[in-house]
Amino acid sequence: MGMVVRPVSSNRPVKQWGVVAALITGLAAGLLLGIFFGLSHDLPQINQLKQFKPSSVTTLLDGQNRVISRFFLEKRFPVSIDAVDQKLITALLVTEDRTFYTHSGINPKAILRAFILDLKSGKFKQGASTLTQQLAKTLFLSPEKSIVRKVREAILALQIERRYTKDEILELYLNQIYLGSGSYGVEAACQTYFNTSAGHLTLGQAALIAGLPKAPTTYSPIRHPELAKKRRVVVLKQMLDLKKISLTQYTGACQEPLTRDADTPAVEPAPYFGEFVKARLNTMADYSSLHAKGANVRTSLDLDLQKAAQKAIQVHMGEMEDRLKKNGMDTSCLECALIGIDTKTGGIRCMSGGRDYARSSFNRAVQALRQPGSAFKPFVYAAALNAGFSQADTLVDAPLSIELDNGTFWEVNNFTPSYAGQMTLRAALAFSKNTPAVRLIQKIGPGAVITFAQQAGITAALKPYPSLALGSFEVTLMELTAAYLPFANNGISAAPFCVAKIEDLDGRPLFTYQEQKTKVMSRQDAAVMADMLKAVIQEGTGKKAQCIKKEIAGKTGTTDDYKDALFVGFSPGLALGVWVGNDNGTPLGKYETGARAALPIWIDTMAAALENKPVQYFDIPDRTKMIYINPRNGKEVSPKDSSGVKVLVKLKD
Repeated sequence: MGMVVRPVSSNRPVKQWGVVAALITGLAAGLLLGIFFGLSHDLPQINQLKQFKPSSVTTLLDGQNRVISRFFLEKRFPVSIDAVDQKLITALLVTEDRTFYTHSGINPKAILRAFILDLKSGKFKQGASTLTQQLAKTLFLSPEKSIVRKVREAILALQIERRYTKDEILELYLNQIYLGSGSYGVEAACQTYFNTSAGHLTLGQAALIAGLPKAPTTYSPIRHPELAKKRRVVVLKQMLDLKKISLTQYTGACQEPLTRDADTPAVEPAPYFGEFVKARLNTMADYSSLHAKGANVRTSLDLDLQKAAQKAIQVHMGEMEDRLKKNGMDTSCLECALIGIDTKTGGIRCMSGGRDYARSSFNRAVQALRQPGSAFKPFVYAAALNAGFSQADTLVDAPLSIELDNGTFWEVNNFTPSYAGQMTLRAALAFSKNTPAVRLIQKIGPGAVITFAQQAGITAALKPYPSLALGSFEVTLMELTAAYLPFANNGISAAPFCVAKIEDLDGRPLFTYQEQKTKVMSRQDAAVMADMLKAVIQEGTGKKAQCIKKEIAGKTGTTDDYKDALFVGFSPGLALGVWVGNDNGTPLGKYETGARAALPIWIDTMAAALENKPVQYFDIPDRTKMIYINPRNGKEVSPKDSSGVKVLVKLKD
């Protein structure tokens, strides 16, 4: 039989197409895999998410660890999820991601829906982001709208979900999301808009916060209150539809006031001090890094004393303003400044640079240069003690005319037209007599006074003129007050400081202040000066301060034409200076002296500083003794002599 030849069935094209299809599938898979790795190879390490440290808040604390103020690059107050009101969490999930606790980081249905809408609109509109995707974008990615960014966002979201629990992810989100008006995180937003914490919200407040992530600026209750109300209603309606709240709750929340005191920021207790601290921190190394990471700055301030000082300023400057207005005086430029410094350490315990920081941020305690008037005289007398004088020595209080280098004459006058003739150094200082002070500086030389003042802490330019004795050269209130410290501190000066310690947010020390002290005068001379300045209050121009029944000393200061009024004084623990004047340098008004304008503020503040404190006494060191002298000629008298004045003098070597 012949061989039967059967036609071969042609399935080769099918096999070939199968090979081609497999090849294409492999190439496509490889391409997609390559794209995946290309998009993900430089993504951040998700396993380090827990260690992520956002820009945080720097907190200023007083000497007792009480909050003075906070400042920030990003206003952020991290809180745990347990500290967040459940109403806010519910409102956020209802509004932003209803399937948060069930999805794997992305929502495929939402992505498909958004993709279709984007195709119809012809542009990238719908985000379809889960909370996890929003967190990934906030932490690691740019806000650009693109397919590439969305893919990278989804990859990150999936990685985040594999490594962290839902509550951990939600907590990060709650602390990271921007919510408008400079507020990052729910705690900062709640404090900004409602002056409350994220743990104590009404339903309406929770709904308003939950509506902000969509468009924080647009729905800000401060910037756009009507839009904020509409957005709040949308959130509440969603909660109602999902039966998360009742109709009664919905109605009540819709009627809540939009904000609570949001437009009126809380008044800081020490705004001038806070800005002074910021300026100091800016001079320190790595401050920009410190500021971004956040820190606790422990300052020298005493919040209780600061509040007492602010109250004293408010009360007495108000009284003075009323007094001046009755005499037809312009009070638009009327200002004051105050500073209190720890006599032992130099720590600034209270500071006010003006009557109202909101009206003027210029810090007159540290920036304004004004004549100190007679408040400078203690440095003349201290230099005289250094030169061997005693407070029992005498000077002449009589008319004085001094020929100047240009051939003219300077007529030295007292504040009052009367002259007392011979008087002790103690009495001349206590009654603030001008002619004895000028005669004294001529005896010891202006150079000796300048040297002492500079050693004590005066940094302003001083010139060796006789008028130096009367405080004719401008200084700041801070350096003037600090220069009194040696009188209260055994002859030792201490440089003023505001920052005692800086710690990072984990409590690790970053900086500790080292006190800067200088020996300015002997312990004996310092004690005598303190005794002489006690006489200002016991016998002289500062008698009003006798209402304080503890050891205090000080000196009034009044410049020509009543342009500046001062009182600078101290207790054993605190040096306190007060200045009152017009910013434009015009006269305050007749008889507005240091004793009348500045001393009442000083009294109230010092009284608050000494209240409930144990009694302290000024130093009476070895090689000194208390004697009784005739107040006019300085000669020692019997303790039984009723005209005698008890004074401290150095023993002769």
